[in-house]
Amino acid sequence: MRSFTPKTSLRTATLTAFLIAVPLAGAYAAGHHKGALDASDPTDFTGPRVEGLIQQVEGVRQGILDARQANNITPAVAERLEMRTVRISQAAEKIAASDHGRIPAAQYHDLLRRLDNVDQRLRVDTGSGFLMGDGADGGSYPNG
Repeated sequence: MRSFTPKTSLRTATLTAFLIAVPLAGAYAAGHHKGALDASDPTDFTGPRVEGLIQQVEGVRQGILDARQANNITPAVAERLEMRTVRISQAAEKIAASDHGRIPAAQYHDLLRRLDNVDQRLRVDTGSGFLMGDGADGGSYPNG
């Protein structure tokens, strides 16, 4: 009668099982946990609100650039308006990142209102906005 004696040691069997299990466990964990390195780019945001807001921001930025190149506003005014525009854009990216690439309606309208205020300020600073009242307030009353 033949006796059964394993030709591999317990240590070799354990090592083999471990080497087989590690890649499978890594693949399982990668599918269920997203780390900071796996985050999508801010340009991956989609949807009509996000795309519309991006187009509006780019339009205001182009208006600031055009006004600066035409010497209708000073570099300081252009920088101030650009910084306000960048803050609005960053706020939109933050909101969209926290809501799977979407911007809720209330926040979208708030961002558009803020962007419209920057655009109106640009119009007043370039002289293309119209004043309400007698102009005694220096033209800073927003046209609403």
